[in-house]
Amino acid sequence: MAGFCWLKPDVYPLLAAMTFATSLCVYQLARNAVLNPDVRIKKSQRTTAILDNAEKAQQYHKHAVRDFLLRRGPLSEIIAEARAEK
Repeated sequence: MAGFCWLKPDVYPLLAAMTFATSLCVYQLARNAVLNPDVRIKKSQRTTAILDNAEKAQQYHKHAVRDFLLRRGPLSEIIAEARAEK
């Protein structure tokens, strides 16, 4: 009788891909909930309808992952082309 295995080796790539995708989703959700200037959880911050804080918006827009991807190859070229078309 062959040994029973809960996790077959064929499942490892799928597990790795799902773990990576889930971690990206958790990162983005946490980043939006904590750093996004449009998200206001505290009642005292929700008193104003429009938040005019350009510094906080710029800080949210320029984050480490975006800077890393822009410094790398093809993505920076695609974004540069899109900006040139405007």
